[in-house]
Amino acid sequence: MRSLLVSSLVAASLALGGCGLRPLYANGSKGAVAQVLADVDVAPIEGHSGWLVRNALRDRLQATQAGHGAGKRLRLDVRLEDSITGFGVRADDAVTRERRTLRARYQLVNAASGEVLLDATAAQDAGIDVVGSEYATIAAESTALERLASGVADQIVARLAVFANRGGGESADPPAAPGG
Repeated sequence: MRSLLVSSLVAASLALGGCGLRPLYANGSKGAVAQVLADVDVAPIEGHSGWLVRNALRDRLQATQAGHGAGKRLRLDVRLEDSITGFGVRADDAVTRERRTLRARYQLVNAASGEVLLDATAAQDAGIDVVGSEYATIAAESTALERLASGVADQIVARLAVFANRGGGESADPPAAPGG
């Protein structure tokens, strides 16, 4: 029985090795993904939620920039929509539950030419209990926003990494004119 299990594991590992899967962040800071991410600067984003998302993005991208700050070749423009919707209404019309949703539309832009290289969206939502204390409810809404900002930033960086892994952003500089 044990030899059957071992041979099954070996066969499965050989099959996975041949399927073309490869690490997204192959070659660490010298890899294609890290090089593209290191070239990204995050443009200012409006509002408190924008401040949270921008800081979360910069924290994630700065790791690929060896602590040197923002890249120069690519710019990430982000527009946010932050909403709170009440539901779970009691008989006296008091809301007992809210859903906070943070949606981001983002574009990766070649800083030199203004060409949009990637146009995508990310979104997350969180449920919030509305309690008798207004302070507790506001604190819960604020904590939810912090979690949502972090989650949206994770989604954006993951999408940028996949884009870079597929060859996007590597030649963000405009091609040279022919004959010159």
